[in-house]
This record gives sequence, structure tokens and C-alpha cells, in this order.
Amino acid sequence: MFDVAFSPDGTRIVSGSRDKTIRMWLAEPRDLRTTLAGHESSKHSATFSPDGARVAAGLWDGTVRLWDAESRELVRTLVGHEDGVLSVAFSPDGARIVSGSEDKTVRLWDATTGELLKTLKGHGQWVPSVAFSPDGKRIVSGSGDKTVRLWDATSGQELAVMSGHEMPVESVAFGPDGTRILSGSRDRTARLWDTESGELLMTLTHEDWVFSAAFSPDGTRIVSGSATIRLWDATSGELLGARVELGDQTLAVAFSPDATRIVSGSADKTVRLWDAESLELLATLTGHEHYVLSVAFSPDGTQIVSASEDGTVRLW
Repeated sequence: MFDVAFSPDGTRIVSGSRDKTIRMWLAEPRDLRTTLAGHESSKHSATFSPDGARVAAGLWDGTVRLWDAESRELVRTLVGHEDGVLSVAFSPDGARIVSGSEDKTVRLWDATTGELLKTLKGHGQWVPSVAFSPDGKRIVSGSGDKTVRLWDATSGQELAVMSGHEMPVESVAFGPDGTRILSGSRDRTARLWDTESGELLMTLTHEDWVFSAAFSPDGTRIVSGSATIRLWDATSGELLGARVELGDQTLAVAFSPDATRIVSGSADKTVRLWDAESLELLATLTGHEHYVLSVAFSPDGTQIVSASEDGTVRLW
């Protein structure tokens, strides 16, 4: 299992897996709703459109595929990448899709017609993470070439190259107000950048690879996952707290919608729930049989969904 996401209304879950299926679930205990087929290639990620009407997935065969979430029909196949698609994201209005690929490009698509709008070239290695800004006007991408790049989401013009990471960039994200970009890297750091100038604002340090990093919903704090989970003040860079994941590498982290809790997924097969102020361990959720690669809260914060290398999606 590579990625999971809730629909915006919290009623459904979509997941992607190495077994060549995309599965959609009702957000009630273990109710498998459907399996989305129509291809023979493993996929890296799967996500809902902002309105929950469509599911998009990036596949190792170089395509992005779209399904209707209600009828379960394959609506469109977006063809253009020359290697596996590692990441996909919808624009906030759902009109466009951005994808990052092993072919070193970022591509922008019309989410309705499937037309390739732009091919963004500049990265020198694979692109494992892409995201739209909250206003949909910019795109950020992180790459194996150690850079974070900012693009105009209309013209495709490269606006900034943020250099400083010493190893591949694993994750990128915009802050809630769009003025900052957060990146996590194998160089053992998470870095915060000014969106307009590309200036490096601060460097947050770990002792091992940073697999995942996320802003709190109000943008005041950052959580980063590595061999430890660390909580930071997003303005000063002050370390607010740190906890060992009690077993192995932390592969995924996320804040709850009300910012009171943090969920983590680990290489030790567990999901853990933490108090977002004290980092007190609230619960350890066991049952997965392999690495937990992805975790997310439902929009109302009452449920957690996790996806694992064991091929299962679990709801807690």
C-alpha cells in the first residue's frame, strides 16, 4: 500500500497498492466498497478530487488514471509521462492535476478533458512529491536532484529553485497561508522556505532521514518524522518536543484537523497517536504486518486511516 486519503466529506477512503488495484472503502469499519480496475500496472499514489467525485492515481506504467467515484468507471487515462508516476495532486478547485515522475518532469493536466497543459522541465532526477499552493496559483515539487522547485501553475514558468538539501527530497508541502514551503530530505533535515523569494528560512535537524513533515492546520507548528518524531515552532524553529517512535523509523506523520493530536506510522508495523502539545503517547494501534507507509485523519478528526506494505488499509 503506497497512499491513502479520505474523501472531503469523510465518508469514503481510497487506497493504492502494489497488487495493481485501487480500492475505495466506505468510512465504516472494514466495508470494502469497490475495487477500481482497468490497468495492469502498480500505482504509487491515489487521491480524491476536492469534491470527492473522482479518484486519481499515478501508475508505474507512466499514466495518470481517473475514475468516477460513484459509478466506478474508468473515465480517462492521461498519457504523456515516459516513466513511472510517483505523485499526483488535484488543484484546490479540482480543475487541474499535477503529477511528478521518474522521468524527471512535472506535468500539468486538465482534470476534465485529460489534456496535457504543460510539461515542467528542470529537475535532474525523479520527482517523488508535488503539491498545489492553497490558492492554486503555484506548484511545488521535490526531487532526487536535491532541489525544491516552485512553478507558476498557469504558465509553467519556473519561479524559483531552492537549493541547500544535500540528499534527495522526500516530501514537500505548502503552509496553510501559502507563504512558506516545507521540505523533508534524506539529508536528515526538514527545511522551511519563503515561497516568494525562495530564501531558506530555517533548517530543522534530525539524526536520520526525514521521511515526512507537515504543518499544523494553523501553520504555527511543524511535525517531522524520522527515527524520532519532533515538534517545532514554525516561526522560531525552536524544538518544542521529541519522542522516539519506540520501535523503528517514523515513515508518516499528520496533524489532526483541530491540531490537538498527531498520528504516526512506523516501520515497526504500528500506528501511534500522540498529544500534539506534550507528545505524550496516547495509544499504540497494532494489527498491521508490515511497514505503515501512510496515515491520515478523517476531516472531522474522529477516525484514522492507515495503509501498509502488508497490503491492507485499516480504520481506527
